[in-house]
Amino acid sequence: MINFEDEIKKFSPSLEVEDLEDTIYNQDFTDVTDLFIKMIKDNQGE
Repeated sequence: MINFEDEIKKFSPSLEVEDLEDTIYNQDFTDVTDLFIKMIKDNQGE
């Protein structure tokens, strides 16, 4: 049977995942809310 406590102690995150995490958090992505705000502003300007 798997001993989860031992497995958690042995766990170490992949370096690639940590690099990806930093890249994602440092980006300024446009989300759905930003798109809706832009659409509303564009429609109000017409």
